Amino acid sequence: MSSNEPRLTVGEKTQIAWYVARMAKRGIADDRQVGGRVDQSDLQRKVDRVLDQAREREERAAREGK
Repeated sequence: MSSNEPRLTVGEKTQIAWYVARMAKRGIADDRQVGGRVDQSDLQRKVDRVLDQAREREERAAREGK
């Protein structure tokens, strides 16, 4: 994990695992005959949003002196 990655709660880890599993399912379902037609940007945005919220939570906790 890089230094700018936040520590994740159990719920956040679960959400990210769910989105990654859905990405994998879409990737398997893609026939790749034409070069990968499956768009996964919506799931990637959801993962990014969870990570951003975790960063904000950590910053807020640090400001409050926790």
